[in-house]
Amino acid sequence: MLNEGITMADLPVHTIVFEILTRVPAKDVGRSKSVCKQWYALLSTQDFVRIHCSRSLVSSNQRVLLIDDLTCSVHPIIFQSNDYGPSSIVTFPFHHHNNDVSILSHLNGLLCVCLNHTYELLLWNPTTTAFKHLSTPDSHGFYINNLDAIGLYVDADDDYKVLHITRRSGVLGVYVYSREVDSWRNIPFITRQEYLSPHFNWSAGTFCGGSLYFTVCECWVGGTNVVICFDVNSEQFQEISFPPVPSTGMVQGVLVNVKNELHMFASTGMFEMTIDLWTLQGDYWIKVLSCPPIPPISLSLWCDITHYVTNGNWFVMTKLGKLFTIEMDVKPFKCFYPVTWFRGFKGAVFVETIVSPSI
Repeated sequence: MLNEGITMADLPVHTIVFEILTRVPAKDVGRSKSVCKQWYALLSTQDFVRIHCSRSLVSSNQRVLLIDDLTCSVHPIIFQSNDYGPSSIVTFPFHHHNNDVSILSHLNGLLCVCLNHTYELLLWNPTTTAFKHLSTPDSHGFYINNLDAIGLYVDADDDYKVLHITRRSGVLGVYVYSREVDSWRNIPFITRQEYLSPHFNWSAGTFCGGSLYFTVCECWVGGTNVVICFDVNSEQFQEISFPPVPSTGMVQGVLVNVKNELHMFASTGMFEMTIDLWTLQGDYWIKVLSCPPIPPISLSLWCDITHYVTNGNWFVMTKLGKLFTIEMDVKPFKCFYPVTWFRGFKGAVFVETIVSPSI
């Protein structure tokens, strides 16, 4: 950002190019690297990538990636009409079997994905097509659905990392992958033993305010529900209470980071779902709103379609577009946020960036 009284004419060419290109779309940055060696070097620096990423986190750069048995497609979200734009087909740059790929976590344009036929973990940027295998010969980086949990985060040194929580034969393990050093290491995790049970469902991690947050919900009516917080710099875990939602049905908590404040869409019910929006203030959850009555949706359909919330509206989406809209009295979010888990890990909302899965 230019200081007051300084014009573009007062700046060296290097700074002018930097200021301009940190504001252009990610795909244009990729093309700009071929202009000359100096531009290639400039656009490859970590400072450029970091600032470009921070300026890319706007609704116009949001995309929806959807995977089905035949195609993988990317859709822009038209913020004015709140609907999908024309899709483009994406070819996976890595080997896979019949699109059998699950999206586990996403952050700043990077997706952590699992190849379901081999259980291998990868980091992938669908905008630049770059990817990185995370699995190792000593059995790190292999993901088992319904037993493991994944979270992507950035630490104080701007190192992108993957937190992998595993449950194997009653033993819980926690491992951290560092993009900087390209290796895994084990860290301790002190928690209650019952969370090791496969009856508990762990969500993907949501990165917010220097911590990763997971919902941990017992898979039956009236079960235990908690939030587990992981401080990414101290690497310490703590347990946080769940919002005081009714326990008369199935409970699902979906966490989102809205302007660096942690929010939860807590849904409860069996045949008709009730949804409340909560925000975490210190150690307490504050209810922001209760969703107005919605048309009855079966639990199976509820888990398969995609929901978003944005400026005062709640959108229930299918792959083809909006199913219906729910008007709400809620502060402007200025971006789209998933309200339910995303089509059984078969999609993600991501932002187009040039962040690389490897150094």
